[in-house]
Amino acid sequence: MRLGQAAMEALQAEICGLLTPGNELVVAGAVALEGTVQIAKAKHDILREHFSESFLRNAGELRDVYGTVKENGESCAPVGNKEDCCGETMAAGGKLSAPITGKVEDCAAWKAAKAAGATALYAMGEGGFLSALWKMAEASQVGLEMDFTKVPIRQETIEICEIFDINPYKLNARGAILIGIPAGEALVQELRRLGMMAAVIGQTNAGNDRMLYYNGNGRYLERPGKDEIYKVLP
Repeated sequence: MRLGQAAMEALQAEICGLLTPGNELVVAGAVALEGTVQIAKAKHDILREHFSESFLRNAGELRDVYGTVKENGESCAPVGNKEDCCGETMAAGGKLSAPITGKVEDCAAWKAAKAAGATALYAMGEGGFLSALWKMAEASQVGLEMDFTKVPIRQETIEICEIFDINPYKLNARGAILIGIPAGEALVQELRRLGMMAAVIGQTNAGNDRMLYYNGNGRYLERPGKDEIYKVLP
């Protein structure tokens, strides 16, 4: 079911620009970092039964190490009453493990994407990577194909999510950015040069289907639900 006009306008206001058919989809920064950090800290006693202290220490620092960052080291993720590069107010989403200040367009990844000709950018947050993907596609009214095996994700995230039986791609992804751009590989190389995890994970098209693939098996992208973190931290 399609969104009504008011809901569509509100959704489009969350995103800087729009996707166009033929865009490549780039993820900058590892996904699910915020959720992983929160769980690693809040459920330390449970997790230490499965992992070493060094593993959990690393997990608690993932966002700072593997998220997109500004030149001064602050996270790229938006907070309430801050404006994005399009001049729109971007709302904060979900529980935050630490306060963030600054405008999203000030971070190195955002600047690099804009300089490379990105048509659409979205700072991920609550609902995780799949929520960001759905919002971008729905706001832009495009189809897409995406490969889960290409999405940047840390092994710490995968293993912690397995303990609690939650989907890491639906876990708070503050610190990562979803980008639509005509040619993504050059941007990926620039982001990696800047020290970030990045990858081309799919492509948009003019159709209606939004397909997600894993090792050749496909399924449709569904409208996002509640963030997986609430299954662990109600």
